[in-house]
Amino acid sequence: MTAGCTACGHKTLAITSYIDRSVVVMAADPNDAGRWAHDGEKFVDGTYRVACATCAHIVFEHPDCPRCHTAGGLATALATTSRLVIPKRCVNCNELELMAIAMVPAVARYGGGEAPKPKPLVEFGEPGYHVVAYACDACDNAVVAEGCALCGAAGPLRPRP
Repeated sequence: MTAGCTACGHKTLAITSYIDRSVVVMAADPNDAGRWAHDGEKFVDGTYRVACATCAHIVFEHPDCPRCHTAGGLATALATTSRLVIPKRCVNCNELELMAIAMVPAVARYGGGEAPKPKPLVEFGEPGYHVVAYACDACDNAVVAEGCALCGAAGPLRPRP
């Protein structure tokens, strides 16, 4: 990666990865765009494409699910909406505000100075945005997606870094 593009030699690469994003929702609608909730290891773990930021030459591409490695699972993850749907209210206490953790495809640039924060490629509710879990702060009720939240494979899921 430090060498940059193998085709044109440009140092800046666009790295596309599925990474964790937290968002507060009220009545099943996001309060804001959310914030990134990942570390460097999770960013690397979710990487599925690396391309030159100048000539778009693909340096690395992997078609399997970034979460569970099911063959061909990336296409399913990018094309489908979240399997875990956030309710308008907590099913236990009727609270309107819930916290959700999702895995979201994002792109970040590497090389050529300080890297900016990742830019999400999809928004809440769009295909590719997958809620992994949600919880209620008022009553501590939590719900986690069954199987792989990205591609829907039954598992077993591998441990995340």
